[in-house]
Amino acid sequence: MDETVVLGEVTCPSGELVLMDGGYLGLWCGDRSPDDSDTSNDTPASDFEVIGPDAEVAARSFDRQSGRTLYDIPQHGIDKFTALFRQHCRDHAHDASLRSFARRIPHRDRVRRAVTERDPDFLIMGVPVVPVGGVPTDRPLPVTAVRGEWGWSQIRIGLRERPAVAVHRLGSIGVDHARFVFADADALGSWVHDDPLDGLADVVFWGRDAEQVAAEFGAQRTGTPGDDGYGWLNLPVRDAYARAAALADRRKAAPPRMFAFDLRPHSHHWQVMKGVRAAQNEAATVEVAGARIMMAMTSVGDGFFPVDLDIDAAGYPVAVRISVSSDD
Repeated sequence: MDETVVLGEVTCPSGELVLMDGGYLGLWCGDRSPDDSDTSNDTPASDFEVIGPDAEVAARSFDRQSGRTLYDIPQHGIDKFTALFRQHCRDHAHDASLRSFARRIPHRDRVRRAVTERDPDFLIMGVPVVPVGGVPTDRPLPVTAVRGEWGWSQIRIGLRERPAVAVHRLGSIGVDHARFVFADADALGSWVHDDPLDGLADVVFWGRDAEQVAAEFGAQRTGTPGDDGYGWLNLPVRDAYARAAALADRRKAAPPRMFAFDLRPHSHHWQVMKGVRAAQNEAATVEVAGARIMMAMTSVGDGFFPVDLDIDAAGYPVAVRISVSSDD
């Protein structure tokens, strides 16, 4: 029988939970439009809404994104995209059109729209994000994982202790950084991904030739649980950037050395990842804006991970289940 282990607990004061790739939280803009946010990746884009008497069926059959709102269409592709939609409507006799928003929709509003419209997911610069509404706000929510032969087979977030009578398929979480995040939608507005909260940062390196590189640079083992590489901890951020730049230069110099390195500002992201690396089951939490947010490694690397919502007899969500790997 597969083993079930406890990863920890999350809290969701807003009642709306976000499931996404934790490595992409640097893109999250909260209540600000991506057009106004310094989290933008500098790719000009626009958001569109499908309108008209046949808006629902046209959006569904066009099948580019979930729902009637189409996010982050690159500026250079808008003419082609809108032409494709017009042709699609002509071919299927749909009375619908695209209307652009003056500014792109903030990510927090995308969660609200998806929950209200019952959309299974939405996109942030092409990355699928799954929102869950109706989440209990008054208690911690246990997160467990089932260990299969090749990693986790499933991760479960318990919402209510009631029997499930139905299953509703949501979307899939798109992951490129081998990690999930389970987070309160409001709290993510206070998330700091890359900037040091205390003005400090760590520089850590590892790899085949790390010992030789450490001798060259006078670095010591960090002694960090779960991450016993070489480097320097708690440096002023300016000094940390200088050390990282020197390591980058060393990788290009002779004699060749094989190693990798991280610059890790003391941000929420690196704070929780420190806990992840030290944890037996590669999951940890961090408190942000009164909510407990979890980062958990997928155990199987990158991919698209389907999400199901278990429903009780009264229509309330009972649990969120993420399918991670199959042992078939």
